[in-house]
Amino acid sequence: MDMFSAFSSIDIHSVRARTPSEVAVKRLDGIGHVLSDLDLADVQTQDDLTRALMALDTADKCIRAIRAEFRTEAASDRLVRKAESLMALIERTRDELMGVRAA
Repeated sequence: MDMFSAFSSIDIHSVRARTPSEVAVKRLDGIGHVLSDLDLADVQTQDDLTRALMALDTADKCIRAIRAEFRTEAASDRLVRKAESLMALIERTRDELMGVRAA
């Protein structure tokens, strides 16, 4: 699946949400789904590494945009926890990728 088409389909799932906080959580779920498709074992070349890091950076920016968009709303604890969890996952994955690159 093309990375950018995966990110562009995230908002389709949020249409069924009832509250702004639910919209944000569904978007974060979509980002988590995209990230779950990344397989570090597939990173063999510099191009693979560049694509993986670009996917992580894009996901991180999307999460930050979602948090900013819903900051004025009464953000649920679930939204905050999910965003922080995904950002921590991105950071760990980025560290792993950079460790592979250094090896």
